[in-house]
Amino acid sequence: MENSSLIDRSRPVLVTGVSGFLGGYIASELLAHGFQVLGTVRDLGGHADLSARVAVAHGVSGDRFSLCPADLTSDSGWDAAVADCRYVIHAASPFPSVAPRRAADVIRPAREGTRRVLSAAHRAGVQRVVLTSSVAATNHGPGHAPYSEQDWTDVTGRRATAYYRSKTLAEQDAWDFARAHRIELTVLNPGVILGPVQEPRVGASVGLIAQLLAGGFRRLPRFGFSIADVRDVADAHVRAMVEPKAAGKRFLVSGEFRWLRDVSEQLAGEFPAYAHRLPSRTAPDWFVRAMALADPHAREIVHELGRDLSVDTTRAREVLGWAPREERHTLRDTAQSLIDWGIVRAP
Repeated sequence: MENSSLIDRSRPVLVTGVSGFLGGYIASELLAHGFQVLGTVRDLGGHADLSARVAVAHGVSGDRFSLCPADLTSDSGWDAAVADCRYVIHAASPFPSVAPRRAADVIRPAREGTRRVLSAAHRAGVQRVVLTSSVAATNHGPGHAPYSEQDWTDVTGRRATAYYRSKTLAEQDAWDFARAHRIELTVLNPGVILGPVQEPRVGASVGLIAQLLAGGFRRLPRFGFSIADVRDVADAHVRAMVEPKAAGKRFLVSGEFRWLRDVSEQLAGEFPAYAHRLPSRTAPDWFVRAMALADPHAREIVHELGRDLSVDTTRAREVLGWAPREERHTLRDTAQSLIDWGIVRAP
């Protein structure tokens, strides 16, 4: 980051969802750049050792990283959380592992949580809010690949799953709030976030790689995604936080698009001991559509079969000076961490 020495580090940066996969990496990136971090968690009791683990991992004193209770579903705690912060990074958002029974169960907390964070930030006079959105808010409308920051998901369209709608509506709410209250907002729209896990649990995205390595697929749907390394996405958040030219802009941050079959074949090459578990055959579209009648996982992707979901990251590269690492490194590091943690059993 240019002019790094001129950036004010005297006040903490609030990171919502700091105990999550991305939130943890954002905190690590901030600490590496000399910032103080205040992270929100729903329950302090459930994360009693997190501060100590982070302090040891980064060799920082306890006052450089601390936690406070704040829940996206409640007004309580947010004013106290942002009270002394110059910047807020809102990375917390519900990500269901399967389609919820009611769309409102994922849409409502995403929208209301974003409004709570922005409202508290506005009352506290926070300098800038960085919001984590997603390609879920750009890639499912009338546009076509490569998608850009000008594209928006059509929340009324047939491809709009509950998760896509939650990310799109929450981001649109954020922009409306920022315009109405003159708050400085920057939004990041990462692709499917992968990378090395730091604990023995995984979310939906990394869980897909674990499922591949464990032999969970016999054939693969014609489905693909843009791969975003969690370390690169965390780096982009810090750059977006301090770059003056980033104010009022959204940024697509991702690497290249890969079909699931290509991902499987690459993993087989990198980890030959697991190759017998990794399929190379493609399931016909009609079969996936038939599965979608009963399988919620298939239902989530049925409208994306055969679609190129690549994105144009020119703006992030030019404005933020951001550059992603090669996808093969991301896939290798993700898989190796799953093996090291015992999440995927050895053959």
